[in-house]
Amino acid sequence: MKKIEAIIRKSKFVEVRNALHEADIEFLSWWDVRGQGNAKQGLIFRGIAYDVNTIDRICLSFVVRDQNVEKAIDTILKAAYTGESGDGRIFVSDIAQSIRIRTGDRGDESLYNKQ
Repeated sequence: MKKIEAIIRKSKFVEVRNALHEADIEFLSWWDVRGQGNAKQGLIFRGIAYDVNTIDRICLSFVVRDQNVEKAIDTILKAAYTGESGDGRIFVSDIAQSIRIRTGDRGDESLYNKQ
């Protein structure tokens, strides 16, 4: 099992979420995040200085079976792509154990409903 975390543009969130759903990745968590990129600039508007070095993004997080990792990564790459600097990052981590609280299912079986 792998945990995939992707930091993407807010404007691409709905597109990425819908694409993941179509790729059979139906459970994911997300939250608003802020970060700092390579840009070093400020903005002055009507005499007030604004810091525009921080960037608003969304972080997606979900766990998939090993056989679904590449499909999930490819889906995010296609849906989140704009070709401009700041499209985001994808991180993949190993998951040692997964347990469904309600049933006690462990491992891959705990990730999705049995069919």
